[in-house]
Amino acid sequence: MADVQWNTPFWPEGVGTDCNDYKFPVFKFLDDSTERHPDKIFTVFNGATRTFAQVSDTVNRIAAFLAGKGISKGDKVAIFLPNLPQFPEILFGILKAGAVAVNCNPVYTAPELNHQLKDSQAKMVFCMDHPTFYPNTVKAVEGTGVETIILCNIKSYLPKLKAVLGSLLGKIPKADNVDPSHLMFDDIVAASRPEPPAVEIDPENDTAVMLYTGGTTGLPKGAELTHTNFTYDVMAIIEYARFDHGNGTKGGETMYEGGFHSFLGVLPWYHSFGITVALLMSAKLAARLICIPDPRAGNPPFTEVLKAVQKYRPTFMPAVPTIFVAFTNHPKIDDYDLSSLMGCFSGGGPLPPEVCHQFEEKTGAIIFEGYGLTETAPVVSVNPTNKEGRKIGTIGFPIPGTDIKILDLENPLKELERGEEGEVAVCGPQVMKGYWMQPEANQESFVNIDGNRYFLTGDIGKIDDDGYISITDRKKDMIIVGGFNVYPRNVEDILYTHPKVELAAVVGVPNEKSGEQAKAFIKLKDGKTASEEEIKNFCKENMAGYKRPKEIEFRDEIPVSNVGKVLRRVLRDEEREARKE
Repeated sequence: MADVQWNTPFWPEGVGTDCNDYKFPVFKFLDDSTERHPDKIFTVFNGATRTFAQVSDTVNRIAAFLAGKGISKGDKVAIFLPNLPQFPEILFGILKAGAVAVNCNPVYTAPELNHQLKDSQAKMVFCMDHPTFYPNTVKAVEGTGVETIILCNIKSYLPKLKAVLGSLLGKIPKADNVDPSHLMFDDIVAASRPEPPAVEIDPENDTAVMLYTGGTTGLPKGAELTHTNFTYDVMAIIEYARFDHGNGTKGGETMYEGGFHSFLGVLPWYHSFGITVALLMSAKLAARLICIPDPRAGNPPFTEVLKAVQKYRPTFMPAVPTIFVAFTNHPKIDDYDLSSLMGCFSGGGPLPPEVCHQFEEKTGAIIFEGYGLTETAPVVSVNPTNKEGRKIGTIGFPIPGTDIKILDLENPLKELERGEEGEVAVCGPQVMKGYWMQPEANQESFVNIDGNRYFLTGDIGKIDDDGYISITDRKKDMIIVGGFNVYPRNVEDILYTHPKVELAAVVGVPNEKSGEQAKAFIKLKDGKTASEEEIKNFCKENMAGYKRPKEIEFRDEIPVSNVGKVLRRVLRDEEREARKE
């Protein structure tokens, strides 16, 4: 997009309206930080650290290994790992070899992984040396083009004493009955020289990473994301985000480089949000990346991640709303010092205002909500990163160099006026090339307006008079009650203000008179009890009649994705099945 000022008087002070310095390969982030700060710590895992120089050396060895195994430009290599310190080394190694990283959800079953390996045409897969992950991988490669499996064991990435004790006590995960033809990560690194192949990268056109969408309308589709999709997003976020680093600078400053910051890796790096706003941001800023393979670990859940915040003192935490909910409702949160957190980027789903207030009150950090999609690498817009400019409940403004339009739901070529609700469309350097081998889906997903290519997000939103953008809901989640549009997010936000509600999800169910009606699924906070009548009376006091859930169902757990998004579609499917009986 051209350098166009977003039409708002509240644009953050000092922030440019465009981003130009991003047309380079993704691995340049690591190379530059290694050159400037070789001895700064990059990854932190269970107390063990690795510097940028150490990580870079391993990256170059992996790239050399891949080239030696016949992996060439454009070939697909899958990563089937949780947030282990090997993950960034493998990712950058794949990219330095000119190949494409296919990021796979580590909790996938063998059939799910098999589909992704087949569809992507992956030739190699890195998996964890683990009694579950490894056999799933072995099953998943059957009938695919995968020729090589490499196992990653965590032992060599632990402090020496922990590694020794872990081995003696049998606490270090290890796969059983490993096929001798499969390779060990440590062995391939030791046997390779740190000499990556010379590969010419066209950053604007060459795919860097293939990320699979959630598959809400069928099988997951592979979004092809180029090098510049990611490098632009990182550089634009850094331009947009301004913070007071302790010197009281008016309007704040861009984020410091060279080890000042630490990013808490609670989001999975196979996902666009985690890879961009934690892993790649850390590489660019020469910041520490705290590896959290399982944020739910501990008793009660999320205890271990609270311990990690206190021990490693992260300054930034990109997270989804359910993680903020988990923190604020943790019974022992007051036992831990979370004061190191400066800022928290919320995305991946709507952030209830009440959750935002509770988290900030308990931690002192500021949450700035953003918006994005897998197909946009992912960040599209962000609220100003200060409380004066932020408008809670909105997703702020497009990041520099991005444009957003609100289009008519029936005619996607018609742009709507401010205040009108329609489909959110995005144009910018972070928008994907397209879906891998999905020409029909690509044709349906893009429109051309004034010579520019806009991606149709499937989200409903609006822009207010001050220029702040709001996401109302997903098109497919909207409930129509007697001709009125009911947006689940709006109902959920009100339910979150009830002092006993921890999680809420609202879906549409059939109604003979009105066509549809809202049903609310509620998880109560620990130790709290409530009746259906109590919740319905609360709704009666706080929302219009057509919006009120006519059915309330209390649940011990609400289904969420591995990233932490509340899965309304799972609840809808359950309702359909139950009503057939």
